[in-house]
Amino acid sequence: MCSKIAFLGGGSFGTALSIMLAKKGVLAKIWDRNKDVVDDINIKKENIRYLHGAVIPVGVEAFTDIKEVVQDSEYIVLAVPSHVVRNLCKDIREIVSENQIIISIAKGIEAGSGKRLSQVISEELPNNSVVILSGPSHAEEVAQDIPTTVVVASEKMEYAKKVQDLFMTNKFRVYTNEDIIGVEIGGAVKNIIALAAGVSDGIGYGDNTKAALMTRGMSEIVRIGTKLGGKKETFAGLTGIGDLIVTCTSMHSRNRRAGILIGKGSTAEEATREIGMVVEGIKACKAFYELKEKLGISMPITDVLYKVIFEGKEPKYGVYELMTRDKKGEEY
Repeated sequence: MCSKIAFLGGGSFGTALSIMLAKKGVLAKIWDRNKDVVDDINIKKENIRYLHGAVIPVGVEAFTDIKEVVQDSEYIVLAVPSHVVRNLCKDIREIVSENQIIISIAKGIEAGSGKRLSQVISEELPNNSVVILSGPSHAEEVAQDIPTTVVVASEKMEYAKKVQDLFMTNKFRVYTNEDIIGVEIGGAVKNIIALAAGVSDGIGYGDNTKAALMTRGMSEIVRIGTKLGGKKETFAGLTGIGDLIVTCTSMHSRNRRAGILIGKGSTAEEATREIGMVVEGIKACKAFYELKEKLGISMPITDVLYKVIFEGKEPKYGVYELMTRDKKGEEY
């Protein structure tokens, strides 16, 4: 295979995917604005800042010139945090061609508008096909060839199948799903629940509490996901319960680690600085809080977490409020 793929953003997951693809013969170019990251990849053969310990193989090169990375690539992966996606698309609008497939690996929605990332990309790059890649896939494990499964979704499934073929290996299994709304919403909201699970850990609560948060959190994912047009069965799959499990239980998870720090008394800003990378759950919490208020959807965990992060509510008192809400049936 001699496909060419561009990764815009030198973060952990994009780097891990480039390593995996290079091993199967794909030529991968990484763009990052940080020259130190680029030099580490090219000279030290390691992304020291974002994926320490993973060896960069032959077939992966990094650049600070975005045009050099984008040109001649068949696929362009937007490997940046969700809040950067629109501006990045604007930056490359004049240098992409219509036949290049855009792949988004971020998990979130746009603050303010509440738009899914595929919608944001399509607004800025209307002539390009967009594919979402999502699922339970920690970068650290993908880079180590630990068996992983993900989902690709698109409004044009022939392009999702092309991406499936491109990424599929004997250690990285890729499924397709026509429900792009469900895939995107599941991947975004689970970050909120993972952050809450981390807060629970930081407070010192146990497995019972985490099981409750994950299960009731799943109800919130389904509630808003179906309201927005997603299919209920999608949330029982890899980008729903699958991603929720891995993000709530692993110390690879930035959201869980940040939540632990918040549960121990750190502010969201202090936790983000300690993690050293974007914590998508914090941004998602604000975006989905605003969206659920607008739509009139009950999301009590999201509601309490928002008040902990943005209004200074004591985490333990937030849990007390959740536990003492009005009685109701489990289906609600």
